[in-house]
Amino acid sequence: MASPERQPGATITVVAVYSPSARDVRHAELAIPQGSTVQSALPALAQALDVPAQALAALQCGIWGQRCPPETVLRAQDRVEWYRPLRVDPKVARRERFVRQGAKSAGLFAQRRPGAKAGY
Repeated sequence: MASPERQPGATITVVAVYSPSARDVRHAELAIPQGSTVQSALPALAQALDVPAQALAALQCGIWGQRCPPETVLRAQDRVEWYRPLRVDPKVARRERFVRQGAKSAGLFAQRRPGAKAGY
């Protein structure tokens, strides 16, 4: 008898997550055929998220926060995520935010050397 993992016609449940913009997160739970790859399940996942499949295909994908190639076989309870490209380097954004907020009167950078850059 075939094991439950290899039964023909069996389905698994995965969660698809995509954020088209900041503070807008779309997620959907979906049953897909067992043995599906991210690439083969892409049309169904895109439809569940109400996003064009071509838009998702152009982005990096990952499972539970770890990047993976589209050929990765999905397992039950996987969380498939698509990542937008960064618009600003995180280090630059932090420095700009620090300059904008200032050092205030307390904290690690409250006492700087004269002439030192913000954040150092």
